[in-house]
Amino acid sequence: MAKYERIADTLRQCIRAGLFKPGDRLPTETALAKEHRASLPTVRDALAQLAEEGLIDKRHGIGNFVRESCRRIERTNERHQREKDQVREADTEHVATRSPEHDTGATASDGAFSSAYEEAEADEDLAVAFGVPLGTRLLKRIYRSCPQDEDEPFDLTESYLLHDLAAANPDLLDASHEPWPGGTQHQLHTIGIELDRIVERVTARPPTAREAEQLGLQKGVSLLVVRKTSIDVNGRVVEVAHTRLPGHRIELAFTTHLARRCDDQHLTESHRSAYARSTGNRYSMRQ
Repeated sequence: MAKYERIADTLRQCIRAGLFKPGDRLPTETALAKEHRASLPTVRDALAQLAEEGLIDKRHGIGNFVRESCRRIERTNERHQREKDQVREADTEHVATRSPEHDTGATASDGAFSSAYEEAEADEDLAVAFGVPLGTRLLKRIYRSCPQDEDEPFDLTESYLLHDLAAANPDLLDASHEPWPGGTQHQLHTIGIELDRIVERVTARPPTAREAEQLGLQKGVSLLVVRKTSIDVNGRVVEVAHTRLPGHRIELAFTTHLARRCDDQHLTESHRSAYARSTGNRYSMRQ
């Protein structure tokens, strides 16, 4: 480990332990250099690393300050089943939240959610995804979600629907109806569409300058991009969405429910013994 990394690690641990609290100014670069017996360039490299991680802010001419901690958000793939379950409820019983609001605890009244609609044409990528000709008219929905009491959004989403499909319910073309209780799945339900599956592909890359500005990203923080493809029970792609997430505050959690291979009466004696050893329990055989 390089010396600047050791210095950064020491300061990182102090911040996480609360020895330096949000808003506190760190010791001067000269003081840190003396304390760690390092050169000023080495100390500056350590501080630059902490800034890239979003732990500190450098205020030119003043010093380095511990950043206010931002809420970390967990997004799970179980959110999609939750939305589908809501579709089955009576309209009067719908919970007036979408998945982003469920994740953060915010509601529309907090001003934490904004949306904008516009028409678009399918480029080559979207034309292939939807299985339609190039230039097909699409409805583009742009969403921005922000945790309660914070200024920096935790996601930016561009969602695409086939315009002619959405037009079956004119309300789906009007952004003033957002946030839509139950989210996209309930919107699709109003035009008779039931989803069979949702495919999500996650990639990571550096943000563009505009994305960094939109999401309040410090230099060095990666951007997570989730491409979501929603497929109905007839095997038709009905939505394609791209969600951009700040890598330093989002945790993606995936739960996979596995089918049971067999019950215990089909296990061999060696399997039973191995199971008993691994669990520390006796494995009773069925008669």
